[in-house]
Amino acid sequence: MTSAKRPSGGKGADNAKKAVSASIENAEPARLAKPSKSSKAADAGKAVAAVKSAKPATGRAAKATAGKQEKPAYSAPALEKGLDVLELLASLSEGVTPSQIAQQLGRSLQEVYRVVVALERRGYIQRPPGEESLVLSTKLHDLSYRYPPMRRLIDVARPVINRASIEAYQAFHLAVLDGLSIRVVAQVDSPAPLGFRLRVGTQNPAIRTASGRLLIAYQSPSMQEWLFEAIGQNAPKSEVDWLKKRVEVVRSVGYEMIVGEALKGITDISFPILDAEGHAPAVLTMPFLASATEKVPMEDASRILYEAAASITTLFGGHLAEPRFPLANTGGPVGG
Repeated sequence: MTSAKRPSGGKGADNAKKAVSASIENAEPARLAKPSKSSKAADAGKAVAAVKSAKPATGRAAKATAGKQEKPAYSAPALEKGLDVLELLASLSEGVTPSQIAQQLGRSLQEVYRVVVALERRGYIQRPPGEESLVLSTKLHDLSYRYPPMRRLIDVARPVINRASIEAYQAFHLAVLDGLSIRVVAQVDSPAPLGFRLRVGTQNPAIRTASGRLLIAYQSPSMQEWLFEAIGQNAPKSEVDWLKKRVEVVRSVGYEMIVGEALKGITDISFPILDAEGHAPAVLTMPFLASATEKVPMEDASRILYEAAASITTLFGGHLAEPRFPLANTGGPVGG
């Protein structure tokens, strides 16, 4: 990691001096009033007495004081402003103007404007045609796909799920954990005239999706403990207890299957993608949509889904045990 360079002198230093001079010239007269000799002497006497009576902190007190006074070794205010802007736009469904960004961040327009211009120039934010408001672009999303582990996962999985989708006549999607949510990172449409799909980039709470619960079931014990604790900060204890029991069930059978959790008529069936340690970096899900002219029955489509997940798992050095077919529902939705 390269260390940040200290700003050099020159124009930056001159500008800083001018700014200080200007602030002094514009200061209120009362603040610039010179103290009298008597007040100077009194203050000096108090200061000397305080220094003489002061004792250096020792032990825990000294460590606590030192800890409070510690500051980050390096600071990058402009970078932090830029990240604040990106995080704000990521949380909004509608565009906002630079002045609205400044207002929501509690900063002045001058603080935000240069950062906004730079982010727009680099393509991280953009203005819809004919509008002055700003929205987040897909560049951050594109960067995440260039991250080697994610790129490898998608590259390995895509040809497999393409074939599986054609054979099962259903849509498939690949999801990963993203904090306390799942995020769809790859998706294949059903070849049928009518179908159901989740768009790439879709994010849903892990506790409320088949993909999310299965992902939690195949994490390490320490990761599971963190997830349960974090979910419990925003969910009732009854829901966390329900999740823990459900995770045990899906781990024991090796899949998650639920009817009508998101939409009536859709049966979500999920199998994990396992690595060599038996943990799941991703989950493959088929939102099965039954139709009057059904070409592939659910049981056959479920086998195709399992074989696809097992094939991808093998490529990651893992092994996915074959479940007992036909699959059975693993339970109802949370709170159901």
